[in-house]
Amino acid sequence: MFLSAYHFAGDPAELAAAHDRLYQQFPPESLDLHVCVRTADGISVFDACPSRAVFDEFSQSAEFRAALADAGLPQPQIAPIGEVDSVRMRAGIAS
Repeated sequence: MFLSAYHFAGDPAELAAAHDRLYQQFPPESLDLHVCVRTADGISVFDACPSRAVFDEFSQSAEFRAALADAGLPQPQIAPIGEVDSVRMRAGIAS
């Protein structure tokens, strides 16, 4: 699993609402790990893809750019982070 970050600059409340619209475009079972965090100057989305190759293809695709535009999100600053070594969450955690 390959983790990346998508940083969106702007009003955090407006961006979070747009992120919710984006999230609705994808079936929940298609997301392995997806976390949206409000920051002082926008939102950061941490997302895991099955591999670096899948991340590269997805993050550069016209479909992804169109989905962002449809949801009202600006183009993000994309930061590849790396291979996920482990994930631990308390059972029942969801938002």
